[in-house]
Amino acid sequence: MKDIVGNKIVLIGAGDVGVAYAYALVNQGICDHLAIIDIDEKKLEGNVMDLNHGVVWAGSRTRVTKGTYADCEDAAIVVLCAGAAQKPGETRLQLVEKNVKITKNIVDQVMGNGFDGIFLVASNPVDILTYAVWKYSGLPHSQVIGSGTVLDSARFRYMLGELYEVAPTSVHAYIIGEHGDTELPVLSSATVAGVSMRMSLQKDPELEGRLEKIFEDTRDAAYHIIDAKGSTSYGIGMGLARITRAILKNNDVALPCSAYLQGEYGQNDIYIGTPAIINRKGIRRVVELEINDHEMERFTHSANTLREVQERFFPPEG
Repeated sequence: MKDIVGNKIVLIGAGDVGVAYAYALVNQGICDHLAIIDIDEKKLEGNVMDLNHGVVWAGSRTRVTKGTYADCEDAAIVVLCAGAAQKPGETRLQLVEKNVKITKNIVDQVMGNGFDGIFLVASNPVDILTYAVWKYSGLPHSQVIGSGTVLDSARFRYMLGELYEVAPTSVHAYIIGEHGDTELPVLSSATVAGVSMRMSLQKDPELEGRLEKIFEDTRDAAYHIIDAKGSTSYGIGMGLARITRAILKNNDVALPCSAYLQGEYGQNDIYIGTPAIINRKGIRRVVELEINDHEMERFTHSANTLREVQERFFPPEG
């Protein structure tokens, strides 16, 4: 990995998610230079102008430009938000064939311009496409990160905060597995304001039903948002910004993302949602949560669901 000087980000794909992410970057002053690439150049020009006009009110000066793939050479991070969008009623896994083709074309151009930073992938289905980016780029798996369950975990923490009437920052609970229909909550190691949820479940047998309903609302939130406004954008944009800040600020913070497993949870050669320690070099290590037998069964099912799709495009060697 190159010793990249500076905090330049290349964003590929300026749709609803990309623009929300760009706005979060500028508003929070996370990077020095944001170069944006999109096939709709007229709309891109308008977005670049609009973002630059807000820089005066941001915490620091961010230079926003129309980018080209040549910008990737000295970029610290390339963020992939391009691809076909999820339509109402469509699952993320149904997007896979068309978006794998788009991803390969993009990665070939990025790597053809000497990129050796960190890929951050948000396009869906994110776990499969993160694996595709790793395969097509030839980069170490530590330098390829997917947004994974960062949004799902944020939704879950928000809803639990509403239930317990505490700030979501006082809730420590993860959604792991596929960013999609087979994801699962980890309640066995979750805490709310320092109180173990496992102990709360033992004291209140009716709590399990309420928590399962909250999880179902978390899992299905995207469908409701897409049906209502056409896409999800703000939540994932801010989640991507948080991962970006963890990288550029060398935070060594645990965040739920799509990370490559090498034996964790009994799985190998797959990208899937799990907490991981993130710093300037990417993923320093995967955090393997202590999960109970029921959670392990659900996680294994989630991994198998992803692997079945993954192997259509990337058959196992040998």
